[in-house]
Amino acid sequence: MKFSLEWLRDYLDTDATVEEISARLNAIGIEVEGIENPAEKLEGFRVAAVLTASPHPDADRLQVLSVDAGDGGEPLTVVCGAPNARAGMKGVLGLPGATVPSNGMQLRKSAIRGIESNGMMCSVRELELGEAHDGIIELPADAPIGQSFADYHDASPIFDVAITPNRPDCMGVMGIARDLAASGLGTFRPASVPRITGNGPIAMSIAIEPGADCSAWYGRSIAGVTNGESPEWMQRRLVAAGQRPISALVDCTNYLMLATGRPAHVYDLAKLGGGMVARRARDGESVEALNGKTYTLDSTMTVIADDAGVHDIAGIMGGEQSSVQADTTDVLLEIAYFDPEAIGVSGRKLGLATDARTRFERGVDPVFLDDGLALLTDLIVQTCGGEPSEVVRAGSPPTEPKVIAFDPALTERLGGVRVVPEEQKRILEALDFSVSRDWKVTCPPRRHDIEGPADLVEEVVRIHGLDRVESVALPRRDGVARPTATPQQAMERRLRRAAAARGLHEAITWSFLPVAEARHFAPEGEDLWLLDNPISEDMKAMRPSLIPGLLSAAKRNADRGAASSRLFEIGRRYLRGADGASDERTTLAVLLAGERDARGWVGGKARGVDAFDAKAEAMALLEEAGAPVANLMVMGEAGPQFHPGRSATLRLGPKKILARFGALHPSTLAAFGLDGPAVAVEMFLDAVPAKKGGGSFARPAFLPPVLQPVTRDFAFLVPADLPAGDLVKAVRGADKVHVVDARIFDVFAGAGVPEGYKSLAVEVTLQPGETSFRDADLKAISDKVVGAAAKLGAQLRG
Repeated sequence: MKFSLEWLRDYLDTDATVEEISARLNAIGIEVEGIENPAEKLEGFRVAAVLTASPHPDADRLQVLSVDAGDGGEPLTVVCGAPNARAGMKGVLGLPGATVPSNGMQLRKSAIRGIESNGMMCSVRELELGEAHDGIIELPADAPIGQSFADYHDASPIFDVAITPNRPDCMGVMGIARDLAASGLGTFRPASVPRITGNGPIAMSIAIEPGADCSAWYGRSIAGVTNGESPEWMQRRLVAAGQRPISALVDCTNYLMLATGRPAHVYDLAKLGGGMVARRARDGESVEALNGKTYTLDSTMTVIADDAGVHDIAGIMGGEQSSVQADTTDVLLEIAYFDPEAIGVSGRKLGLATDARTRFERGVDPVFLDDGLALLTDLIVQTCGGEPSEVVRAGSPPTEPKVIAFDPALTERLGGVRVVPEEQKRILEALDFSVSRDWKVTCPPRRHDIEGPADLVEEVVRIHGLDRVESVALPRRDGVARPTATPQQAMERRLRRAAAARGLHEAITWSFLPVAEARHFAPEGEDLWLLDNPISEDMKAMRPSLIPGLLSAAKRNADRGAASSRLFEIGRRYLRGADGASDERTTLAVLLAGERDARGWVGGKARGVDAFDAKAEAMALLEEAGAPVANLMVMGEAGPQFHPGRSATLRLGPKKILARFGALHPSTLAAFGLDGPAVAVEMFLDAVPAKKGGGSFARPAFLPPVLQPVTRDFAFLVPADLPAGDLVKAVRGADKVHVVDARIFDVFAGAGVPEGYKSLAVEVTLQPGETSFRDADLKAISDKVVGAAAKLGAQLRG
């Protein structure tokens, strides 16, 4: 939220500097994200008078001006194309060296159609003071020639603050001023509410239908208004707050919202028919909103409508059909209290975020209806004229105050800072709380965030100054602290280092997915966890897998020209437990997409990733996690998201799945818009077994053996359908003391190999212990290897 120092001083009587205000805002919990000084952008621009104006000799649309810059020197020659430039007017002159705020152009002396121009007469848009650009700025006749335009314009510094969701009372400048005054930085000056005397009945009846999420709606009509541009002072403040001035009527409602935090709406009365009513929308009703888009509504949403149809998505955005225009003469004002939760739900369904919705869904002040309507009426009458009617009220807002029993000693126990009771009482009363002698605290209705004594402690501590709370270390026992990381956390750290060392890039993706993407990866027969209050419809389902997030990341990379992606993520996936409760599983996912090897003079064409790349990553990372990779079984059924012939699972026994890997199914790639090859790994870290007796299967520190290993090659005839991995596993298990590795180095089928068989050549690595192998030792081990292979139907080739 942005506001100018000039605006703040309407509600805060203070001589504090910008730096002091900024420091105090941070100290009381209103974070200052930035401070902008418009005077810096207006450096080099000054008030000037046009002495003469004559047509340019070589350009029909240009004039040659003689301008008095107020420096006591000779008048300056300026070439200008503005239609309103004329002798006798005063405007804003940009001198050579100044930078135009709207486009960053630095002014300099230059010849325009043969005549030297010494600067530029500026328009409102060029100085970013508004949208008008059909002529240069015209200043009043009493504007002092030669004065810096920043000083004349009162270019006040602008604060940009972050308002936390629990502080809707600070969504207006007046609320921020109240907090600053409570902290001792000046005196609070609340808005002076005028007394408006209506001379007649409202020109339109208003009502609230049962079931509408609107507890109160106040309104009045104003006849005979003249809509046009809002006053310069109002436009200046709106621009400082990041609002675009539109018209006087609309600017008045925006000004009220930014000043007090109270949204309001103004209708063109001539475009309404019959009575106005707050009601639930009917399924299928639609409305063209002020942003030019048409929204289809349902019966959960509250709208403001007349006999002809919907004119306003209640609390979110008005409709185009009844919007005020330049020729509007009679208006209807609306100021209401809508249910915060309902506004939030409707806004998310429609995907519509507005300033009004932000305030209503956080909770506006329910007792500020009459005052807000009076302030808005006064702004419009002063700006646009007109004759207001009496106020008509439908419903009543929830104004019952909350009373909390409070113990001042709680501030020191919970907040860690000592504040005397008298000061606590002063702070609470300065924030508009009422404190009785027995410390019964009555909360103002606008403070929806106050629920109990702990919230009152927070109020006292933040106004006293969060920077005055001492940093106190937690108590600890004497001696060396024990490690605090759990075995699970230690494993995750090892895996992150190992994955990064293998050239993978860590990604952190959302825990929420679009429903369609989540369903694609949901386990068969299991429901998804859907959020009742999602950030958006694209983040409604809790992820059942980490792979969708990595696929989306790879898609973004590919769209930006990346030839390949090598990504990994460690996080939680969310499943429904047997009893319907949330079940979080720690998971590691890897995605390889695109090229594995780039094209080159040795390999020729580029080679894409394949299932064996995924298997290599899975085996390496499972070994790092401490899984007994030598005992793993490679089996199918990786899931419908994977290619059925190019994927598998890694298991300890037939039922315990540690990981799944392989090429992704073409339908999966199509669903995520990814072209080219992509393979994935999903490791279920919660399934990695702990080592018997405690600890894990993590490898101990490497100690090189004293004696060098011995290798022996074996060639076996095996049935053609025997998986090579089964033979390797059998060979490794033949002698668990001396056989330290076994790998296939050749596969052959053809001449010399019987039909229905294949030849598998295995290299076996043997590691001696304290003494070197003798021939008898090697023969005994070889016999064990051959015997283990024979149990699978393998025969040693001659």
